[in-house]
This record gives sequence, C-alpha cells and structure tokens, in this order.
Amino acid sequence: MAGSLIKVAETTITSSVSSVSLTGIDSTYDVYMLVFTNTTGDTDGQTLGIRVTKSGTAQSDANYDRAYKSLRAFTAFGNAGATNETQFYIGNLGTGNSEFSNNNLYLFNFPNASEYSFVTVESAVRDEVDRLFGIAGGFVHTVASASDGVNIFVASGNIAGGTFTLYGLKK
Repeated sequence: MAGSLIKVAETTITSSVSSVSLTGIDSTYDVYMLVFTNTTGDTDGQTLGIRVTKSGTAQSDANYDRAYKSLRAFTAFGNAGATNETQFYIGNLGTGNSEFSNNNLYLFNFPNASEYSFVTVESAVRDEVDRLFGIAGGFVHTVASASDGVNIFVASGNIAGGTFTLYGLKK
C-alpha cells in the first residue's frame, strides 16, 4: 500500500473533547481509510462510538445496522449484530496508560448519493478492566445519500487522547 494512502485529515487529541469529526470525503477517492490509535477516555468504562456525517453533521438517526465477530482474550469468541441503532459501538475506553483502542476502518460508497455508506472495522482494545479484545466486522448507514465524514465520540465523558487520521486510497 506504500504510496497509495493520501492523507485527507488528521487530528491529535491532547486534552479532553466530547467528539472528533473528520470530514473531507468526496468523489476524489472511491475508498477511504480511517485509522485511530491510542484512543483513551477521561472516564472508565465508556463506550466508543462512531457515526457518519452528512454536510459535516453527525447522523444520530436509527439507521445503523451492524454485524461483527468479537475476538475476546478473556472468554469465548462471539457474534454480534443489530439493526436500527443510532450509532456503531467499537468498545469500552479506560483512563489508564495501558488502556487503549486502536482501529482501522475502510469507508465505502461515502460520496455516492444513491448508495448506503458502509464501513468495515478491525479493532484492538484493552478496556478499563484490563481485558484485551478486538472486533472484525462492519456497519452500514441505511440511508441512500452522500456522507462526507465520520464523528467519533464516547457515550459519556470525553475522549482524552488519540490520533485520528483519514486517508483516501489512490484509484
């Protein structure tokens, strides 16, 4: 992939914020990649979520469907899925130095006004009770309209740190 990732936007969080939005998705690229690393929260046990943005505004409608495999080091693997949710949850955040969330997401159909925006997700998380797990799967925003970005947030509290980078994949 060397040379095929073009940085579109990047934000590094060094003091607490309620959410992070990365926009700039347009028809320049067919596929975008979102990477966020060393994401931490300022409150233990809060769930990290993501929504698509349209015209820069996060969509909190009940049009998110998800399916993924939960890869847990502390118990058996599991499957999860749901429809008509208001966001896609990635996992719980913690406040300690060894607690983190690292994620790679591929964004498809975002600039296409006649298609659903869908995302594949690969994540690795060490949560607030020192459990290691990941997910592999994805979600779809079931509204046929163009999306221009993503909004990452926590259910309660704030994002305390992390680097969030949006790339376009060269055609």
